Amino acid sequence: MTSFRQIEANRRNARLSTGPVTVEGKKKSRRNAVRHGLTAETVICALEDAADYVAFEMAVTADYDVSTAVERELVLRLASLLWRLRRATAIEGGLFKIQAQHLLDFRQRRQAHQERQKIIDNVYRLALSADGDVPQHDDEHSACLESDSLMHTEAANQKDDLTRSFVRLSNLPTYPLDRLSRYEATLWRQACQILSTLQRLNRRNSWK
Repeated sequence: MTSFRQIEANRRNARLSTGPVTVEGKKKSRRNAVRHGLTAETVICALEDAADYVAFEMAVTADYDVSTAVERELVLRLASLLWRLRRATAIEGGLFKIQAQHLLDFRQRRQAHQERQKIIDNVYRLALSADGDVPQHDDEHSACLESDSLMHTEAANQKDDLTRSFVRLSNLPTYPLDRLSRYEATLWRQACQILSTLQRLNRRNSWK
């Protein structure tokens, strides 16, 4: 059991700890409450614009005529949840963008390999045609067929890229889409609870 002297000693020691004194120390201390990642309660300063969040928060609070401290806290919490839902949407778009870039890089490497192979084939054909073994019109016909095939292939690739990106994301070991979906569902559930509470408070106030 803690004695009275120990309690008083703890209180004296707590008074001596006044926190950071320098400007830099105070700035760091303000960020102590900011948790990084999907569950960040406020703006992630390194990735988001605090001014954008302030404007967004003001737009949300303007929709509610709060009359109590509880209602104000609920509305501020709602703004935070909606902001993080927007963040989740941006993350989803970013995931697909990264996968699209991977597909583009792969396609460019494959195309470069095919072009190198074509150069080798053309040199070989020119050598044969110089000896009169390969007719010239066959080369032109082959080039036309290859061009038509390439156009159809590119159209099919563009059409299916979104599906390919989704499949690749779904099969990643970290399952980012699944985790993001659960995160969004949690946020929506909390937002709906706050909206329902605000509606009940509004009805109760209207009855007074």
